[in-house]
Amino acid sequence: MLPCLREGSVTVAVLTEKKTPITVAYGDGIGPEIMDATLRILNAAGAQLEQETIEIGEAAYKRGLTAGIEPSAWESLRRTGVFLKAPITTPQGGGFKSLNVTVRKTLGQYASVRPCVSYHPFVATKHPNMNLVIVRENEEDVYGGIEHRQTADVMQCLKIISRPGCEKIIRYAFEYARANGRRRVTAFTKDNIMKVTDGLFHAVFDEIAKEYPDLENEHWIVDIGAAKMADTPEVFDVLVMENLYGDVLSDVGAQIAGSVGLAGAANIGDNCAMFEAIHGSAPRRAGQNLANPSGLLLGAVMMLVHIGQGEVAERVHNAWLRTIEDGIHTYDVFDPSVSTEKVGTSQFADAVVARVGDQPTRLKAAVYKAGARMQLGLRPASSPPPQKSLAGVDVFVDWNAGKPDDLAALMQPLAGDNLELTMISSRGTKVWPNGFPDTFTTDHWCCRFASKSGGTIDHGAIVALLTRVDERGVDFIKTENLYDFDGKPGYTLAQGQ
Repeated sequence: MLPCLREGSVTVAVLTEKKTPITVAYGDGIGPEIMDATLRILNAAGAQLEQETIEIGEAAYKRGLTAGIEPSAWESLRRTGVFLKAPITTPQGGGFKSLNVTVRKTLGQYASVRPCVSYHPFVATKHPNMNLVIVRENEEDVYGGIEHRQTADVMQCLKIISRPGCEKIIRYAFEYARANGRRRVTAFTKDNIMKVTDGLFHAVFDEIAKEYPDLENEHWIVDIGAAKMADTPEVFDVLVMENLYGDVLSDVGAQIAGSVGLAGAANIGDNCAMFEAIHGSAPRRAGQNLANPSGLLLGAVMMLVHIGQGEVAERVHNAWLRTIEDGIHTYDVFDPSVSTEKVGTSQFADAVVARVGDQPTRLKAAVYKAGARMQLGLRPASSPPPQKSLAGVDVFVDWNAGKPDDLAALMQPLAGDNLELTMISSRGTKVWPNGFPDTFTTDHWCCRFASKSGGTIDHGAIVALLTRVDERGVDFIKTENLYDFDGKPGYTLAQGQ
């Protein structure tokens, strides 16, 4: 057990000189080559690591393991709590799960951290002053993969956002900014449209921002924020966002900084963290001594910081920066106007090893704290849970026997004594009452039944309603209960007009 000091909401574990166990996966395609290069550089810089190797990826998939990982590998990951992973190849076709998503969610790695930094003038970019970090929520949103085919025409994907999930990722973003000398945290959401889910993320961001008066904070709608990031990324510092937005924009950020091939990523959980390059396994380049190991190496630098070997991280990162400065480049970033030598994977590693101890002269040198790692935990709720009351139900039906008025005429008599039909929508747009004939509809409808009195109902009223709907021969495919929390609706009140 490591000795710990308490500093506010952060636990600082003071690390000793003994070797830190890590789990390593060499991956597929170019993975073994770039992992060999990375580990050689880490060892040359004095990293104190005790390596355990597991097999993941293509070979595991071919043995019938749909998640691409041996069951025995989980024991290593849970024991070491640190995973350095090379890219893998996921077989084409259905039935195969994303290994990255499986590991992140199974081991509670809620925060993806992706620095997007330009290395002008040594790597071509239109944004020479870009230096931002994207902190992406890793466990929720549409990445739950909860999908259903509900009718012949309509598919559904559920977006799941929780208050604890928002609190964890947003607090991590602020703590990361503070620990790394950043000045501002910016949230991207789409809460002008998704007022409940993205609205929660925005509200929690505003709540937590008040706890960090030393840091600036701001919120952008994701579409204009993404446009601003692509055009003027230097105005941003630390960005925090939900899973899907973060996935898309972290790749965009890496590319406009210079190259996706230079970007590393950390996936942080309370008990286990995974470090990787953000690019794929590039099987067409495998075994040719061509691949750039920089993405995985910079992911490994983040790993060294995470496990408390900040001094080693500095040596590795600065040796890499000096190598880039000296124009020793792999084919993917080679440019005759700035590069001095085109090298392969192994030769690039040799060049970095030769510069361990050197500092860059034009690029900003890396500086990391030594001997401490940051761990965050959820704070207990500061207020009691809200009072929850049942106000109605949305009944989704598969129906294609007419127009919205016809469906209303069919469903209204089924409401019973306690409920009334108040609205029908199609794919989120209100079509009854007072709908427009111009609105496109399919075979998928939502019939909203609310309490006649405006008060609460019980589940028995919903069961009785569904029984009547079934007896009438209407195919109900899904229900969503309508709840008020402390008297405020926990659902969208109106759709469309």
